[in-house]
Amino acid sequence: MTPVVTLRGVGKAFPNGTLALQNLDLTVNRGEFVSLLGPSGCGKSTALRLIAGLARPSGGAVVWGSGGTPARGDLGVVFQEPTLMPWASVAANVRLPLRLTHRPDNAEALVADMLARVGLDGFAKAYPRELSGGMRMRVSIARALVTNPELLLMDEPFAALDEITRFRLDNALLDLWQELGKTVVFVTHSVFEAVYLSTRIVVMTPRPGRVAADIAIDAPFPRGETFRTSAPYAALCRTVAQALAGAMGESLA
Repeated sequence: MTPVVTLRGVGKAFPNGTLALQNLDLTVNRGEFVSLLGPSGCGKSTALRLIAGLARPSGGAVVWGSGGTPARGDLGVVFQEPTLMPWASVAANVRLPLRLTHRPDNAEALVADMLARVGLDGFAKAYPRELSGGMRMRVSIARALVTNPELLLMDEPFAALDEITRFRLDNALLDLWQELGKTVVFVTHSVFEAVYLSTRIVVMTPRPGRVAADIAIDAPFPRGETFRTSAPYAALCRTVAQALAGAMGESLA
C-alpha cells in the first residue's frame, strides 16, 4: 500500500492547557475510505485540521506521502457547515479553489463537470439561499473536489442533515469516491454511517485522543440499502460499537 499521509506520535495541546491528542499514530493509504470515530471532544476534528495543515502539532509529525508536503490543490476539505459565499453563485463558489490555485484555463469546464457529478447540473447560476441544506453540501463537496485533490478530508459533513438526506448523500459520496478513485478521511460520531461508508474505521479514545482500535470493513462495494439492512452490516456495527465502548472504558479506568 502507498501512504498518502502519516501521523507519527502526534500530540496537540492548546494554549488553555487542553491536551486534545497524545501519541496518535495513523497511516492513511491511497484509495482508502477511513473514518475517524469517537466521542465528542476526542480530537477527531483536531486530527483532521492537522492533516489539512490548518494547525500544527505540538509533538510528533504529520508526513505527506513519502516525506514531502502537499502541493496546493492536493487537499480538499469539507466542513460540517457548507461555508459557501452567500453573495456568489453556485458556479462561482465551486470555482474558488481554481482561482486560488491559479488554474483558470479550463475552469468553466471543470466546474460544470463537477456540478454534474454531484447532481447539480442546472444549478450553476443559483445562489446558496435558493438551495436546500443537502444541495448546499453537494456544492461544498464539488468545491472540494474541483482541483482533483489526492486526499479529501470531511469533518462531519452530514451531521446537521435529516436522515433521508444523509442517506442519499452517503450514497452519492460513495459513488464519487469509487468513480474518482480518491482517498477519504471522514470524521463522524455515527457507528452506522462509519460502517456503511468505510474501508477502515479508526476508533479514538476520549481526550486526549489516540487510536484505540483500527477495524477493517471488508464488505464489498457498491453498497446500498441491501447492505444497510443486512446481517453482516448489523454484525459489523456491533463490532465497532463494542470497540468504541471499550475505548471509553479504557479512558475511564
